[in-house]
Amino acid sequence: MNVNQEQKKQRHPDRRKLWGRAKGKRLSPHQTSLMENLLPQLRALPSPLENFEPNQRVTLEIGFGGGEHLLHLARRFPDEGFIGAEPFLNGVAKTLNGISNDGLKNIRIHHGDVSMVLQALPDACLERIYILYPDPWPKPRHYKRRLIQEEFIAELFRVLKPNAELRFASDIVSYVDWALARILRHGGFLWRANSAADWLTPYKNWPSTRYEAKAFREGRTPHYFTFIKGKLPSEIKRDK
Repeated sequence: MNVNQEQKKQRHPDRRKLWGRAKGKRLSPHQTSLMENLLPQLRALPSPLENFEPNQRVTLEIGFGGGEHLLHLARRFPDEGFIGAEPFLNGVAKTLNGISNDGLKNIRIHHGDVSMVLQALPDACLERIYILYPDPWPKPRHYKRRLIQEEFIAELFRVLKPNAELRFASDIVSYVDWALARILRHGGFLWRANSAADWLTPYKNWPSTRYEAKAFREGRTPHYFTFIKGKLPSEIKRDK
């Protein structure tokens, strides 16, 4: 590690290393203008909740891609607040275009690592968190790059309200198994599935996304999971 890298690590000791592409093709002049002029008005940091009403329901989408799902929710529920975090530049630019075209006022955007947003959020403030089709990193040597890790799950648990929902969707079986094992091992999330239909049926009001379409096109089955924030085993023992 050189001196500059060490200095950056010291300035941001809690920042996760991000894997994958940060940007794709060059932005159009219009997209560049949105990044320069609209994004600063919608930034989620440093205070993700400051532009929402005190009792407003707020949802976080982690890795919103091109924004199809995030924009759909914001249009459908104009009285609710939405925070989106996405490190991919082109996805952020595309979402800003949708926000601009529709005149949406209930979305805040973070272009970068969602861990910075989570750290800025108070305890028990979110109604719902979506993690939809995250990068699966299918090779075993890359499993450490997967978003779903023990410390990350603990942070999601912290920012969710009691009985709030964590929704996770993936079409990669190895990642489904990985995520299920870790989320349930945490001990604070309840999974109330009674049959396969519960995780094979899309969420209510679900708009099909490019990632879902790709899964079907390539012969993979999407899985949709909903976990409810309950109590940690240690909290249950104290209540007895």
